[in-house]
Amino acid sequence: MNNKKNYAVFGLGRYGSAVAKELCANGAEVLAVDINGELVNNAAENIPYCKCADVTDAETIRQLGISNFDVVIISMATNLEASVMATMLCKEAGVESVIAKCSSEMNCRILKKVGADRVIFPEKESGIRLAKDLISSGFVDILDLSDDASMVELEIKNEWINKSLKELNLRKKYSINIVAVIENDRIDVNIDPEKPLRKEMSLIAIADKAGLAKLR
Repeated sequence: MNNKKNYAVFGLGRYGSAVAKELCANGAEVLAVDINGELVNNAAENIPYCKCADVTDAETIRQLGISNFDVVIISMATNLEASVMATMLCKEAGVESVIAKCSSEMNCRILKKVGADRVIFPEKESGIRLAKDLISSGFVDILDLSDDASMVELEIKNEWINKSLKELNLRKKYSINIVAVIENDRIDVNIDPEKPLRKEMSLIAIADKAGLAKLR
């Protein structure tokens, strides 16, 4: 099954650009939109699909095909009215998950009231961190070791159940090195490569971004 999601980012200020660039860097399909043509032109250097458009207009939302996107990140915290309208239009279009950046507790409550599935404070959560969370489907946690490598905790995929690490050969297939197995809240670094995996287990792995993107 292909679980790859596509994303739209509304607002290409510092935060929105960081989210969109990080998603693109990890192989996600991203549409970036802003009403400011200069911001759009600047973002186009790193984001293949950029549009200059007014996302508070219902016809524009329709033309952008937002109903086909799994996640929309609304990064226009300085303009509450625009954030509210964009959130409402995206939910009306059937977007499964709308994430809205907000600048105050009151704004967060308002955005939740009009349909935002998740609200974020930029001071608490960087754009890059949000992007990593979004692309980490099946990854319980991510710790950056360098620009190219991460340590992750992997949930056991359904197709891995009752198979051993030796059978799966994850290192060859995804360039992933398993360094520990977690079972019953106990971390075991003495891995038995022939032991069948169970759903309640998880794996600690070190992998590069390309391997994680392929696994996702």
